[in-house]
Formats: sequence, structure tokens, C-alpha cells
Amino acid sequence: MITNAKSRRIGWSWVLLLCFLASCQIQSEVRVIKVAHALADSHPVHKGILEMQRALEEVSGGKMQMKIYSNGQLGKERELMELLQIGSLDMTKVSAGVLENFVPEFKVLTLPYLFEDSVHMANVLDGEIGKKLLVKAEEYNLHGVCFYDAGTRSFYTKSRPINSPEDLVGMKIRVMNSQSAFDMVNALGGSPTPVSFGELYTALEQGIVDGAENNPPSFYTSRHYEICKYYSIDEHTAVPDVLLMSTFLWSRLSDQEKEWLQAATDQSVKYQKQVWYDSVQEYLKEVQEAGVTVLYPDKAPFEAKVQGLYRSFESDPKLQELIEQIKALGEEDQIVEEDETES
Repeated sequence: MITNAKSRRIGWSWVLLLCFLASCQIQSEVRVIKVAHALADSHPVHKGILEMQRALEEVSGGKMQMKIYSNGQLGKERELMELLQIGSLDMTKVSAGVLENFVPEFKVLTLPYLFEDSVHMANVLDGEIGKKLLVKAEEYNLHGVCFYDAGTRSFYTKSRPINSPEDLVGMKIRVMNSQSAFDMVNALGGSPTPVSFGELYTALEQGIVDGAENNPPSFYTSRHYEICKYYSIDEHTAVPDVLLMSTFLWSRLSDQEKEWLQAATDQSVKYQKQVWYDSVQEYLKEVQEAGVTVLYPDKAPFEAKVQGLYRSFESDPKLQELIEQIKALGEEDQIVEEDETES
């Protein structure tokens, strides 16, 4: 015979079990996306990802969330991409310069002086060319989500300023793991030296390299300005950042989840571009106040030195066609600007 006390205990057990099962059901309905990158929390790209996190939770009513691992907690960019390819990580941010080692078409975006200006770059990356490049990554178990603005890259050095390509001769310049970056620094007369971004501060401090090249926000947030007191704004490349998702996760998302993700992506891209623009102005001012000499050398000699890099693509018809499409879009933009000026 079951006593009243025992009956009550069994009743409470069922209540607790039902609450537990309900809790599990609620938790299972929440899609948590693990995102990792190697940048500092103060970096504009991290802030763009934070905006995506906020927008995704809002538009999905909390059914999709993001857990972000910044500052290289889970590894360097190449390592994060490899985790993506095997499905151990859901999403990451990498430079197109690193992505070219996985998806060859992206090496075109690392060519020096490819874009006429920021408007030309935006028209390429946000238009049909950019969409086709993102889709191309699918062949390598990488789903291209969007491009983030990473501005233009310039040289910063310890011992002397860079006013012309001749000033780079004999200097060890840190480059990311990108053949295009190697070729560019070689063409300009420097000695390209691969060092991971997370180890660069120490490499500069110890004299392993004499300088590096990067955009103003990265120069500031990495605190490299504490060591390198010359920043020469030659703007040799405008290499975008790319947000990637594992195709393992992408294939499991419902149509509704993909719509939510796209809405959050669009919001974050718009937000990140504005944050980037604001941060460039702010950080250039900050490094100058910290004692950095900011120079604006004539770009023509730098551009002339790297023309051979374009000729090297002539043997690859597909990549050569892509370069011509990008250049043609820049010429169209210039014609439109001239017409508007005349009117």
C-alpha cells in the first residue's frame, strides 16, 4: 500500500521531472553559435561581432544566441579556420590574406592599390563580386557570411620612417601568413618576416622584426605604437576581414534561422563600418599623442614598384578576369563621380 507521504513524494518527483524535461526542451530550442577570433575586445571588428550578437538575439526572440571568444583564446586565425572546417567551431573572423591560403580567389583582394577608394571597395565587396567570392568558400567547408571593413594597411617602424620604397631596403617587416604579403614587401625592397599577430609585440620589442604593416585600429589596439614611433600612411593594401561559418552548422540551420542570421549580419555590417570610420580618426589622434610621427608619403613610387604583382596573374585567366572586373567597377565609379560633378 502506498502511504499519503510516499504518494506526495512520488507526486513531487513527477513535478520535478516534468520541470526538468520542460527546461531541457526550452534549452534545446536555443541555438548557441560559438564565435572565436584573435582581435582585442576594443577592436572595431569585435564591436561589429558584438552588434551581430545583440541583433541576432533580438530578431530571433532569444532563440539564437552567440558565445564569443576573443583575444585568440581558441587559437590563431589559421587554427580557427581549421577548427571551422572540421565542425569544432561555428564561426570566426579572418583576414582575406589568411583566407587566400584556403580559397585562392581571395588572393586578388590582397593586391596592393587594387581599390580606387573606400567607395570602390564597398561596391566590390557588397556587390555581386563580393557575393560570388563568399559563395566560393563553400567548396572548402567554409560558408562566407559577410565582409567587415578593415580599412587600409600601412607601414609602422621602430628606427626610421618610411618615406619611399628605398627606405624599406634592409628592413625586416612582419607580414601575416600570406604569399601576397610576402611578394608585396619583397617588391618594395623589404625583407618579409612571418610572425603571428599575437606574438608581434614581443618580436618588435626584441628586434626580431624592424616593423610591420597594418591598419590604424590594429596598430593602436595591439599597443604596437609603444614600440614603433613612425607610421607611414602609404595605404598599400585594403585587405578586408571575412566572417565565416562552418558549413556543418550552416547546413543544419532552418530557413527561419538563416533569415534571422542574415538580418543580424546586415545590421552588424552597417554598424561596423561606422565604428571603423570613427575609430580610425580616434586612434590616429591617440598614437600621435603617444609620440608617434604620422607621415603621408607620396604613394606613386610605392604603386609603381608593385605592378609586377599584377603581371604574375596573367597566367591564371580566372583570377585575371576577376581583377579586370574589379578594376572596371572602379572606372565606372569615377565616371559617375565626374558626371555628378559636372552637373
